[in-house]
Amino acid sequence: MAKQDTKDVEDQKPKKKRSLTRRVFMLGSMAVAGGVAFGAYHYKKPLKNPLHDSDDEITLNPYLFITAAGVKVIAPRAEMGQGVHTTLAAMVAEELDVAWDDVEVIHGPASSTYYNEEVLKLGLPFAEYSQSAVKNVVSGATDVASKILGQQITGGSTTTRDGFMKMRQAGAAARLAIMEAAAYEFDVPASELKTSNGEVIAPNGSRLKYQDLALDASAIKVEQNPPLKDPSQWRYLGKAMPRKDMVGKVTGTAEFGIDVKQDDMLFATVRINPKLGGKMLSFDGSKAAAMKGVEKIVDLWDGIGVIADNTWTAFQAAEAVEIEWGDAPYPSDNDGIYAEIEKAFDAKPNSVLRNDGTIDEALAAAPDVIEASYRVPYLAHTPMEPMNATALLKDGELDVWVGNQAPTVIQEHVAKAVGLSIENVRVHTPYLGGGFGRKPEYDSAVQAAKLAKAMPGRAIKMTWTREEDVRHDFYRPASLARMKGLVSEDGPSALKLDIAAPSVYRSQAKRVLGIAPPGPDKLLVEGAFDQPYGIPNFQVNGYLSEVDVPVGSWRSVGNSYNSFFLESFLDELAAAKRLDPLAMRLKLMQDVDKSSFDTLRAVGDIAGWGAPTGAGRGRGDGFGRGVAFCYSFGSPTAQIIDVSQTEDGVKIDKVWCAIDVGTAFDPSIIEAQVTSAILYGLSAAIYGDITFEDGEVVEGNFDEYDALRIGNAPPVEVKILQSTGHIGGVGEPGVPPSMPALANAVYDLLGKRERVLPLGKSVDFVTV
Repeated sequence: MAKQDTKDVEDQKPKKKRSLTRRVFMLGSMAVAGGVAFGAYHYKKPLKNPLHDSDDEITLNPYLFITAAGVKVIAPRAEMGQGVHTTLAAMVAEELDVAWDDVEVIHGPASSTYYNEEVLKLGLPFAEYSQSAVKNVVSGATDVASKILGQQITGGSTTTRDGFMKMRQAGAAARLAIMEAAAYEFDVPASELKTSNGEVIAPNGSRLKYQDLALDASAIKVEQNPPLKDPSQWRYLGKAMPRKDMVGKVTGTAEFGIDVKQDDMLFATVRINPKLGGKMLSFDGSKAAAMKGVEKIVDLWDGIGVIADNTWTAFQAAEAVEIEWGDAPYPSDNDGIYAEIEKAFDAKPNSVLRNDGTIDEALAAAPDVIEASYRVPYLAHTPMEPMNATALLKDGELDVWVGNQAPTVIQEHVAKAVGLSIENVRVHTPYLGGGFGRKPEYDSAVQAAKLAKAMPGRAIKMTWTREEDVRHDFYRPASLARMKGLVSEDGPSALKLDIAAPSVYRSQAKRVLGIAPPGPDKLLVEGAFDQPYGIPNFQVNGYLSEVDVPVGSWRSVGNSYNSFFLESFLDELAAAKRLDPLAMRLKLMQDVDKSSFDTLRAVGDIAGWGAPTGAGRGRGDGFGRGVAFCYSFGSPTAQIIDVSQTEDGVKIDKVWCAIDVGTAFDPSIIEAQVTSAILYGLSAAIYGDITFEDGEVVEGNFDEYDALRIGNAPPVEVKILQSTGHIGGVGEPGVPPSMPALANAVYDLLGKRERVLPLGKSVDFVTV
């Protein structure tokens, strides 16, 4: 620890010993919050500590309380099953030096202090594997913008990247303050003290618990850049830790949004125009209002809300309301929507983020150009927990309980919806029963707030039906691709990829910020332009479509469809010259990015690529194998999928995956997340399809929008690499390669190239 000025330390010494349980001070937490403003940000304005002391909890900075039982860590990102509560807590506990069993984790309050400085970088038009001075300068500029915007968002596989320094520095700073307080008590220099599992140990062996020092420690200002442990000293990070959310979830005591209970609570649901974006022209709620248990019918402009004494009655009453709907602002059916997206190709591209060589000259001079068109559909998120929110408006203040990925965004929009200032709105974040990109949106929270305004003083718990959920999503956009390529026995020499889709980036920015940023849309072409393939003539063009179907972030965003386009077409090129598809990819990336090369080679090794896979197993013998790769969210990821023909259909036998995460903080969580992402991607590849008729979404429940079940989910083997030198994402990178790897395996099995998803419409897969 760097020494402070002696006089400063002297001034800060506590005048007498105080107990944690005595509510005698509010001094210091704000100052300490400023002290832990984390100098890495280089911004002068200190961050406000949104936490407040209580009788038995003392906050030393915005990320933790010292409590009578140990330490309570504030996880500023949503726990939606991805394990962040465990990993972020481990970062704090590692530096604070407390026993793992003494650590509790909570979501904490909505606050701009917990802004995510990594999420804006996802929109920068650079390949993540490449480094340049320009990229570094622009990335640095987003740090400033992120702090100004102050958006607390969970998304883009950014949690550990964003939290790595913040959470560790919070733990280290708190430990330093506690040691300074202990130095006074022991009357020895802090440098002679040690800590162990929540105790400070003096040279003579005397010990003081953190709880006995917290009150005094909170008044001590420590340096902004506390020294951190060398990774060789880590005892929590890098290991599989018992998950902090595990006990509550297996015992049923964990509180999800749908579990929230309040005194004297009423229940509600909504019925919004199924023609998405259309108005409600009129409604007659007289029949519903006469139903026993119905309290009120509320006009929500684009639909109605029904408040009742139980959720089932609210569901029934909502269906009983007679409503005349306005039209949707987009073509009424699938054919019309895809035709509208295809029109985007007639305009100039929004982006040309990859333009190596002279693609037009190369293609014009060749007589054997390979061409193909691809298409993917709209997809819903379908988290297991349907959209819900509970709200209470009382005495000019609003409380909202909602499982969400963006509490500050929700705070801002619900405040506006009911005419309150942000300071009078509290957002409580329980566990999320899945998010996948659906729950940064604020629509359900705003609806609950409006219903609460209609019944002030009573908490309103609003729950959507599953059908309302599937039919009112912010969907992964449908997308079209046109491909042209040249290949010889030496591999591809030219590749041109044109991609057309509605813009997720602009749609979300307009909803959240009220503006649609200009310039090239990186998300539209990510997973294609930014892949480490050294093809001499390589061009990727993005075309923005203006179709007004609501779209949003679906797990892995643009990578989810562009990887299917690119990796499937590369497989086509390999097949055209009978090249080994894995060896061809290795050759293309060997001089571009070593970590990608090693990742792809690693998956080949664990899957035994090229080796005999069993007597009689090979194409034509009822067996197929496909490979795909995608570099996304900072993590090169490669997969191999085996399929076989059975009497019940095509069966996915096994998936192998290699991923380079740079630093593996918890291998068990990484393996679980990668497996989850692969099954999520394969479910979409086989079943996922949101379709439209008469302007409305056809699919409404899991019988129409299916997913892999336990009976047909394949085993997954994951190999974790740590060589990139930076922290890679984990939650999303497993999705993109899964879809092309399956399609390529199906081609190997059946000799039939599938260029349209979902595959289940043209291939008979095993079902359960």
